[in-house]
Amino acid sequence: MAKLDGKRIAILSTHGFEQSELEVPLSKLRDAGATVEVISPEEGEINGWDKKDWGNSVKVDKALIAASVDDYDALVLPGGQINPDLLRTDENAVKFVRDFFNTKKPLAAICHAPWLLIEAGVAEGRDMTSYHSIATDVKNAGANWQDKAVVVDDALITSRNPDDLDAFVDKIIEEVLEGKHEDRSAA
Repeated sequence: MAKLDGKRIAILSTHGFEQSELEVPLSKLRDAGATVEVISPEEGEINGWDKKDWGNSVKVDKALIAASVDDYDALVLPGGQINPDLLRTDENAVKFVRDFFNTKKPLAAICHAPWLLIEAGVAEGRDMTSYHSIATDVKNAGANWQDKAVVVDDALITSRNPDDLDAFVDKIIEEVLEGKHEDRSAA
């Protein structure tokens, strides 16, 4: 597996994240050598959602208000229904996503997390995918929705659901290693 030594990746989440959509990227990105921090509007721990009930809690490494987009090489947005719905009503979370998108660094959203991309005003004109139940939302935001495991549009990475997690994480690693964002930032 490719090594992400020296790379820092943020996972922005709150209560109700889809368990696997936070835990799998967290584990695999750390295994690849990245320093991964869970950032959240909450401090302490946030609770996941696992299928039909509350799941495991995850330690928050940094409060959202203390996080800076400049500190990270990539941003991951896990889905679930509750987590992105709560975050899209949080002005600081929406601003963080918008500001991160504007850096041109890899920004990855899975399942219902594209709701945050829509709220941040960054979906229009982009090739994207999402959980099938919000495909209409993505299309109505002006994106070109595609039913694929992973869709990449200029370092914006989207995936449909937990079945796509391996491809999703592999694409995050690839995009971080390619470092396209450095060339685009200088342009």
